[in-house]
Amino acid sequence: MTKPDTIVSEPVAFPQDRTCPYHPPTAYEPLREERPLSRVTLYDGRDVWVVTGHSAARELLADPRLSTNRDRPGFPVTNERFAAFRRRRVALLGQDDPAHHTQRRMLVPSFTLKRANSLRPRIQETTDRLLDAMEAAGPPAELVSSFALPLPSMVICMLLGVPYADHEFFEEQSRKLLRGPTADDSLGARDRLDAYLGELIDRKRKEPGDGLLDELIEEQLRQGALDREELVSLATILLIAGHETTANMISLGTFTLLRHPEQLSELRSDPGLMSTAVEELLRFLSIADGLVRVATEDIPIGGTTIRAGEGVLFSTSVINRDTTTFPEPDTLDWHRSARHHVAFGFGIHQCLGQNLARTELEIALRTLFERLPGLRLAVPADEIPFKPGDTIQGMLELPVTW
Repeated sequence: MTKPDTIVSEPVAFPQDRTCPYHPPTAYEPLREERPLSRVTLYDGRDVWVVTGHSAARELLADPRLSTNRDRPGFPVTNERFAAFRRRRVALLGQDDPAHHTQRRMLVPSFTLKRANSLRPRIQETTDRLLDAMEAAGPPAELVSSFALPLPSMVICMLLGVPYADHEFFEEQSRKLLRGPTADDSLGARDRLDAYLGELIDRKRKEPGDGLLDELIEEQLRQGALDREELVSLATILLIAGHETTANMISLGTFTLLRHPEQLSELRSDPGLMSTAVEELLRFLSIADGLVRVATEDIPIGGTTIRAGEGVLFSTSVINRDTTTFPEPDTLDWHRSARHHVAFGFGIHQCLGQNLARTELEIALRTLFERLPGLRLAVPADEIPFKPGDTIQGMLELPVTW
């Protein structure tokens, strides 16, 4: 039996654009009030469950009865572009165990905390080089294209063994894949990325390098644990996720700090707060809003039953503002314990690259504000464009001066 107070009377449309780039959409207010579970309406008119409570989210994200396999009947999609990918192979994110476990186990050694820490000198060197160029060019600057995007692109290229000389191509294809504007644009971008990475893999089979792709070719592809199509899909996910998410966190994190001068001042006076500040920014910004699952069996939760075949979304922006877990959640607070946020997901699909992302964010934000103590927005905040709600949240542009 469903509790009547767990469902809003009129389902909220999902996803929606944010009115402020670092706060959940104002239209999600009913979802914040109706925790832990509500109904929302997708672009095609279909109603699905949305999880908004923190404890319920962690319970359900760890539940094997929720599947990420897009081939399953009832799997929900949040826009027309992503609907076009229903029959396309998606490594890791679109796999359930045991296939997911097999793929993840191949990658774990390259994304440990120890590995991320070993990359710190190279990440710092890359950060300094980008800021040297930005300072040499003189203010003003557009921070997304000059710093926030190239830094994680360079790092993931270094890790994977992808030539950074090709960054304009794969960044453009990643943008089209994630933001279209049409389904054909997204599908075409996926095809071009697959073709590019397939050719790169073929070259590396003949002329090995020293990146993660080279290791996967030698240890998995040649041994028959992966076929070429699987490796291309895996490489596509790693390349896109490895630069898109961190780039958005750097740009939106910078904007947020500039809009919170007291918190920024505290951070400048005590650089030791940076690691906890990164966790709080991850919670506060929740840039990947709308994790998608489908129930394979009936799942009782909080007095409600999610039925087999029903779609389930996780609104991380609302989950990470749950007042029962994060007091005064709309306040940016470096002194709260925010490590248990779900910005990286939870359970078996928790973000594989979270250690690398944290390392990049700490270095990027600390160095940016140390090198440019007078950093400020170059235009009024309300004139700066940010991304729509049906993709990873972040800034389209960030004009700054110093």
